[in-house]
Amino acid sequence: MRFAVIQFPGSNCDIDLYEALHTVCGADVAYVPSKESSLDGFDAVMLPGGFSYGDYLRAGAIARFTNIMPAIVEMAKAGKPVFGTCNGFQILTEAGLLPGALKRNDSLKFVCKTVELEVANNDTIFTSEYQKGEKINLPIAHADGSFYADPETLQRIEDNGQVVFRYSKENPNGSLNNIAGITNERGNVLGMMPHPERAVEALLGNTDGLRLFKSILDHAEVKA
Repeated sequence: MRFAVIQFPGSNCDIDLYEALHTVCGADVAYVPSKESSLDGFDAVMLPGGFSYGDYLRAGAIARFTNIMPAIVEMAKAGKPVFGTCNGFQILTEAGLLPGALKRNDSLKFVCKTVELEVANNDTIFTSEYQKGEKINLPIAHADGSFYADPETLQRIEDNGQVVFRYSKENPNGSLNNIAGITNERGNVLGMMPHPERAVEALLGNTDGLRLFKSILDHAEVKA
């Protein structure tokens, strides 16, 4: 299985994703600049955190129009894993690959700390290594991480089991229904504000994020 880590101008978590997959998981990974237009030969795509295009207009709003996005959309339509963390989540909502939007934190402040999450759905290609209802700890670092959707969309997301992670002990940004991560209806696109790639080694103080990447690799082995 070959992973593409997209590099947008302003990305700053691309190396974290690459190292989590390549160094820790031993996966085949390559960087792909957002100016490219093809993802031929890749089986999954990862959109990193950061501040693409300086978060001008809105977080992720300009990155949504980069050359690589049509190829990412095609991968999503083909059922291949598409993952976005933090700014990657914002880009996926801006591109219409995930419902809802990410708005400014209720505190109007940048929040950077480790938070407790509940695994709301472990029946996805991203969470099969977790237990439903399990509590895990992952770091967050964002100013625009409050998930919002209109009432009908929010109800549909809940009814379809698209909520994958919820904030548990506290809601650090005001997200509706404590939502920290969601999938599309098909379940092959995941966006989340916390950073699992920053919690994959004991040296970092936490390995709770490692099983997300192992889940994707497990899915690939089953399909093979």
